[in-house]
This record gives sequence, structure tokens and C-alpha cells, in this order.
Amino acid sequence: MEIILAIAIGVLAGSGIWLVMRPRTYQVIIGLSLLSYAVNLFIFSTGRLGPRAAPVVRAGEAGDLLRYVDPVPQALVLTAIVIGFAVTALFLVVLLASRGLTGTDHVDGQEPEA
Repeated sequence: MEIILAIAIGVLAGSGIWLVMRPRTYQVIIGLSLLSYAVNLFIFSTGRLGPRAAPVVRAGEAGDLLRYVDPVPQALVLTAIVIGFAVTALFLVVLLASRGLTGTDHVDGQEPEA
């Protein structure tokens, strides 16, 4: 399971970096989204991957920390997902405004000369 998660994080991060270096603004926005998903998966994996492990200690039981998953990374990832949606929406509005003003969607604001 850990190797699959590591490969998924690597593919998302690699694809995100490749898209961030593209000349079109829409591709940059998608690349930033992929990078944020890679970081979210990495943060989520720091809380230990435990199938059928409870995220909190149950009332009346002794707290054996080896049987439980840390809930803090889960809360951080949930917050990061909400913030990521808001930032992506803001980037899309800025992209549309920039395209309306300049007439192009290149990052540097001008079409390459052929």
C-alpha cells in the first residue's frame, strides 16, 4: 500500500511540475492543483496508513497509540482541500480577466513569434 501511495504522490508531483512550466495559464493552474493534491496525499500519509484503524481513542479504553491513526493530518488535509478549491476559483477568475485584457492566455502575455 505504501509503495502505491508513494508512486501516486510522485506521479502527481511530477505532472504538476511539468504543467507549471508550460506557457499557457490554464496549464499552470492545473499544475498547481496537481501539486496541491500531491502535498495533500503526502500530509495524509504522515498520519500512518492503518486499514481499519480508528482515528480517535474510544471512551473508556486504554490509549494504545500503536492501534490508532493520528487525526491531525486528516484535519489539515480537509482544510487544505477547501482552501485549494477557493484558490483555484480565484486563479480561474484572474485567468479570465487577464485573457480578456490581453487577448491571449500565455503566461508572459504575448504569443510566441513563429
